[in-house]
Amino acid sequence: MIKACVIGLGQRGHMLTRDVLLKIDKLEIVSVCDVYEDRIERTLETLKNANQTALGFTDYKEAMAVEGVQAAFIFTDWSTHTEMAVYAMEHGIAVGSEVGCEYSLENCYKLVKTWEKTRTPYMFMENCCWGKDELLATSAARKNMFGTVVHCAGSYSHDLRKEVSYGHVNRHYRFDNYKHRNCDNYPTHEFGPIAKLLDINRGNRILTVSSFASKAAGLEDYIKTREDATDEMKNTKFLQGDIVTTVLTCANGETVTLRLDTTLPRSYSRDFTVRGTKGMYMQDVNMFFFDGDKEYFEPVNFYKESFNNGEKYEADLLPDCWKNITPEEIASGHGGMDFFAYNAFVDALIAGDEMPIDVYDAATWQAISVLSEMSIAQGGMPQAMPDFTNGKWQTRPRKDVCEF
Repeated sequence: MIKACVIGLGQRGHMLTRDVLLKIDKLEIVSVCDVYEDRIERTLETLKNANQTALGFTDYKEAMAVEGVQAAFIFTDWSTHTEMAVYAMEHGIAVGSEVGCEYSLENCYKLVKTWEKTRTPYMFMENCCWGKDELLATSAARKNMFGTVVHCAGSYSHDLRKEVSYGHVNRHYRFDNYKHRNCDNYPTHEFGPIAKLLDINRGNRILTVSSFASKAAGLEDYIKTREDATDEMKNTKFLQGDIVTTVLTCANGETVTLRLDTTLPRSYSRDFTVRGTKGMYMQDVNMFFFDGDKEYFEPVNFYKESFNNGEKYEADLLPDCWKNITPEEIASGHGGMDFFAYNAFVDALIAGDEMPIDVYDAATWQAISVLSEMSIAQGGMPQAMPDFTNGKWQTRPRKDVCEF
C-alpha cells in the first residue's frame, strides 16, 4: 500500500482524488494540501465518504512531512510544479506531477538534475499518452503499417474562453498566463503521444522549435458579451495569441506541427495525425488510409466509406488495457485515460520499475512552451531544444506506456 499526499485541490485535483486515486486499491491518501481552506474541507469530506482519513494543510512541505508519505501528487498551478517536485525528490518522496507548461529552461534543468542526483521516482502524468486513438495509431506504427513515419501533428483545441476569462473569479491561474504570455502554453496533451511514437529522448530528439502566433482577439470579444464580467476582465488586454502554430524538427528527420487553439469558438480536438510512406491516421475522423486503399481523386466517396474505419483495426491493434477496460475505469476521467496513467504510476512505484513518462520527457515536453515564447518574440525564429539527456538519447531503449 502506497501512502500519498495530494497537493492542489482545485477542480482537477479534487476530481482526480475523487474519481481516480480513491479507485486505486494500492493507494492510501494520508494528507492533502491547498492554499484555500474550503478546498481542503471539501476534499477531506470526499475522503471521509470513501472511508479514508487524512490530514489537511495549507503548506505543501507540512503535507509531505506526514509520517509514512511515500508519494506526492502535484495538481497545483503550473508555476509551482517544479518547485514542489524538486522538494519531494530531495526528501525521497516519489512524484506524480500533473501536466502543464514551464516558464524557464532553468527549471527544466533543475528538474532533471534533481532526479539524476536523487533517483527518486518521478512521472509526468500525461494522460493523453493512454488515449485510445493515440495508442491505436502507435500500435500501427510499431507494426510498420505506416512505413517510414515522416510527419506528425496534433493540437490542443479546446474552447476555454469561459474558464480563462473567469480565472480570478474562480481562483484559477490561467487568466494571468493569457494576460502576460504569448506562447504554446499547453503543448503536452498533443505532443506527449507523438513523442512516444517518434521515440523522442530514446533514439530520437527534438532539434528546433519555431512558433507563430495570431492576434489576440477572442477573449476580449467574448468578455464584451458577458453581463457579469468584472471590471478587471473588461479592462484586461490579453497577450496570448488566439492561434499558436509550432513547428518542431527532429534528429531523425521528422517534422511535427502543434497548434494551441483555446480562445475562439470551436469543438474539442487533439487532431492527432500520423503521416508515413505507406499510410496515415487522422484522429478527428478515426480513419486510417493506406497506400492503395483509394485513389486521391475520390475524396468524397472515400471519406463516406472510410469514416471511423479505425474501429475495424481495434481487435488487432489496441493494447489489452483498452480491450479490457471496465465501466468504472471509463467513468474515472477522460474516458479511462486518467485511471490508466495514475494506475501505471502506482504499479511502477510498487514494482520499482522505470516510470513510463520520465523526467527527461517532462523537461523536453515542457520546454516547448518556453522555446515557443522565445520564438514568437523573435518573429518565429527557430530555437534550439536542449538535450536534457546529455547524449543518452542515442542509446536509451524505447519505452512505450503499455505493451502492444
